[in-house]
Amino acid sequence: MHDLSMAYTPGVARICMAIHDDPRRAHDLTIKKNTVAIVSDGSAVLGLGDIGPEAAMPVMEGKALLFKEFAGVDAFPVCINTSSSEEIIETVIRLAPTFGGINLEDIKAPGAFEVEQALKEALDIPVFHDDQHGTAVVTLAALWNSLKLTGRDIADLSVVISGVGAAGMAVGRILIDAGVGEIVGVDSVGAVYGGRGDLNESKEWFAANTNPDRKMGTVHDVLHGVDAFIGLSAPDLLTAADLRNMGPEPLVFAMANPNPEIRPEEADG
Repeated sequence: MHDLSMAYTPGVARICMAIHDDPRRAHDLTIKKNTVAIVSDGSAVLGLGDIGPEAAMPVMEGKALLFKEFAGVDAFPVCINTSSSEEIIETVIRLAPTFGGINLEDIKAPGAFEVEQALKEALDIPVFHDDQHGTAVVTLAALWNSLKLTGRDIADLSVVISGVGAAGMAVGRILIDAGVGEIVGVDSVGAVYGGRGDLNESKEWFAANTNPDRKMGTVHDVLHGVDAFIGLSAPDLLTAADLRNMGPEPLVFAMANPNPEIRPEEADG
């Protein structure tokens, strides 16, 4: 009974009042400091698309397992039944006192950018959009290692990014910051370039900072002679002929999920 009275009432009141007097102590006196919310609306799940919050749960549970296994962090899926960026923002702000960090997952662009920015401004805990920044970091790391292995300079590199959603946009930004010489993005319509006329605000930024020669056409057209392909788009997009059309010893990162733009055995064909 003594243990129960310490864990709950009346003993817990002392902890409550300590946090009331200094809310920062919640990080030390509760589970908050090691608890992350994995937030999704299920609108852009892996390669499955808009499958809704219930169907997105297994992915969020899998991500929670990775948090625990590799970082010892207790993560919990929070799948929200709305397609409104404003409602996602409001919901997360109201839930935030429970968590030490927010991991945004599988929210479609451009709404994902709005959600992330608003939450970063509103909250005093870390907010991380995994589809953007996680993908961008590992892509740059892989590219750096490829350049070391092949003896190339990043400033001389030409890259085509297939898919200019949340992940493609973030990869483009980090490659620009890293000093990649030339970047061309391709979406479902074709090459992204300034003045295309159908671009949202995010893609307008991308167009203004990439593709200086205003290359047009499909991904197959803009691949001619380039050094690297980064795929964040759709399965079975490329053929071996497309790779032969690239520059010598091309670097190919086929990362469409769950099935890549081209399989290794097809690339060798």
